[in-house]
Amino acid sequence: MIELGDQEFARFQAFIYEAAGISLSDSKKVLVSGRLEKRLRHHRLGSYGDYLQLLSQPAQAAERQIAIDQLTTNETYFFREPRHFELLRDWALAARTAGRGLRVWSAACSTGEEAYSIAMVLADCLGETRPWEVVASDISSRVLQRARFGHYPVERTTNVPPDYLQRFCLRGTGEQTGTLLVQRSLRQRVQFTQINLDKTLPPQGAFDVIFLRNVMIYFSTDTKRRVVSRLVGQLKPGGHLMVGHSETLNDISNQVRPVMPSVYSKP
Repeated sequence: MIELGDQEFARFQAFIYEAAGISLSDSKKVLVSGRLEKRLRHHRLGSYGDYLQLLSQPAQAAERQIAIDQLTTNETYFFREPRHFELLRDWALAARTAGRGLRVWSAACSTGEEAYSIAMVLADCLGETRPWEVVASDISSRVLQRARFGHYPVERTTNVPPDYLQRFCLRGTGEQTGTLLVQRSLRQRVQFTQINLDKTLPPQGAFDVIFLRNVMIYFSTDTKRRVVSRLVGQLKPGGHLMVGHSETLNDISNQVRPVMPSVYSKP
């Protein structure tokens, strides 16, 4: 096992903060060591200092992305925090009644379960009667690749309504037993794209709803303020921003007003 020194760990903390706005606490030292040691062995390097030197080289953009992928946490499942999806359903039905479409952004989509959950709700409520769009983004190219496939272990689908499972998902058989594949027609309605929320956002147009859930817990207060300000700038007036149930925008933004815990609207 290659030892990760305190100074080297501090440099990795600075690296991921600069790259993604993520604040790694001192308790994450073992996690960093465990996730990056295989990269040292891949490059036949003898120390984390050598790996940091490699990451600093301009020609190593691909390796820097791999390091970012390894240091970001991705944990999610379908219809996580279901109250948000009940609200989304209400907003989608209201849009249908008003003759409007709906654009939704899953801004930290991880491996895609949140984005596909959103798409199922919109497909159910709006179908072909009104236009709808789901944009899903993450900083990690690795999880985005998995998300595009839409292939998951069945145990991650516990919260999916049974009728949605029948309409939008295919159960694996044979060698694929125990897995589930999101139907191609639904996968094609979700646009996955790599976005760093702590950098200038690409042009995307305005959204009716933005999911920014369970990611701000990794940001410093300053990063939270920057990220929320950027996202609110892409939210339509009257649109909604949703954060994780354990998160809050108190003292983070005065650009949105609370509707209920973890749900905010833009005046």
